[in-house]
Amino acid sequence: MVLFLALRNIAKNKINTAIVALLVAVICFLFFIGNSVIERINIGLHQAFIGSLTGDVVIQKKGDVTMNLFGANTPIIDDYFSIPVFPAYDMVMEIVRAEKGINGITSQVSGKAYLDLLGVRYPALLCGVDAQVHFDMFPGIILEQGRFLQSGEYGAMITAERAQKILAESGTYPRIGSMLLFTSGGEFGFKIREVPLVGIFSYQNPGLFMNEIIIVDPQTVRVLNSIQVAASSEVPSELLSGTDTFLLSADIDDLFNIDVPVFHQTQEGFSAEMLQSWLAENAAERDQNFTGGDWNFIIINLEKGINSRAFIDALNKKIAPYDVVAVDWRTSAGVSAILMLLLQVLFNAGMFLICAAGIIAAINIVLISVFRRTREIGTLRAIGSSDFFISSLILHENLILSIIAGIAGVFAGSLFIEWINYLAIPVPNELVASLLGGEVLNLGFMRHVAFYSILLSIVLGVVVSIYPIYVTLKIQPIEAVRKN
Repeated sequence: MVLFLALRNIAKNKINTAIVALLVAVICFLFFIGNSVIERINIGLHQAFIGSLTGDVVIQKKGDVTMNLFGANTPIIDDYFSIPVFPAYDMVMEIVRAEKGINGITSQVSGKAYLDLLGVRYPALLCGVDAQVHFDMFPGIILEQGRFLQSGEYGAMITAERAQKILAESGTYPRIGSMLLFTSGGEFGFKIREVPLVGIFSYQNPGLFMNEIIIVDPQTVRVLNSIQVAASSEVPSELLSGTDTFLLSADIDDLFNIDVPVFHQTQEGFSAEMLQSWLAENAAERDQNFTGGDWNFIIINLEKGINSRAFIDALNKKIAPYDVVAVDWRTSAGVSAILMLLLQVLFNAGMFLICAAGIIAAINIVLISVFRRTREIGTLRAIGSSDFFISSLILHENLILSIIAGIAGVFAGSLFIEWINYLAIPVPNELVASLLGGEVLNLGFMRHVAFYSILLSIVLGVVVSIYPIYVTLKIQPIEAVRKN
């Protein structure tokens, strides 16, 4: 009965219902188109970084600012920021390897330097990798010329984009075997390193700054960064032995006290062999368990179906004592991925304002419809219709109208996307082209965005009904008599 009356009233009030439907349809159309484009770019970013650079999870040293794989995520301090070395590397790696749902693990040491090749000088982002597993983990790295860097060798690989820039400036395309000269400067002075070019590669989906990356052996990056292999372990204090912590707080007199727990003199006296033996016995365990300082990051790929957020939360509880933290791909990808998330938030905040304006307009139109139907509503109340029945009638009308309008908005958005794809608009920017999956603008139909668009229309229908229902319930049967 309620559904029949609702459909009759919708058909009866054509002008008012058409205006409300148009408002809801336009809102859903804008929501669907905007979020479809942003989600398409987000998917492109996700594929670009996870399949080529960041993996699903990155473990880094805990600090005051978040880091990406090549610096700080705060642009103001990035030029003065040095990526800290990884503390307690072996202990953290042991914990990571014990976790379930992991598809691959690798490590990376990062740096920045200037590259000189064929008389051309460019700044470069250095990606020192464990070549034994790196290229298997990242299928988005495509070999163009030469070969992949091999484990244990000194060498570097540049992107095809960088090779083309060098060709444009020098007139010569880089050849495999050419020597690459890297220079860097810091608090320890200038460092110079020369390694051969072993390969030229490209990224399947190059994100922002990725064409500036040079894949190089880790030891070259360590030299340029003035990192000593297996340097500072930065072992958490709660994991130190009593002997270790005693020396940290001992007075100068205590250092010469015979009760210091180092080793005891025997009747035969001290010898070089005894000292060497003692150092080996006491240092072996620490060197085995707490090494590091020669890597900056541990990168993890998860198996399909594993929730990365839940994995990160669980892992962070286990690695917290080692002064490291696990972050998602977006944080480790850097500013470009974070800004895209911010753009999505800002767009939907703008949509919220549009929805608020649309709701106010729709409420006024529905109220006009209610006032014109005072006699009908009063009559229904006079013959015994309950408040629930009257409320359901208004709610059904607006919900039916909103759902139809929402579906129409999504359908119109789908036609708009098909029309854009049909036009085959070229994308001049290479970065945008990589994010959108080609050099021609091609937008896809996002089912989950369509679902949320229709859900938005339902929410609008409910919100628009609240105040008109309140007004409707105040109409008394006597009003029907006054209106004849």
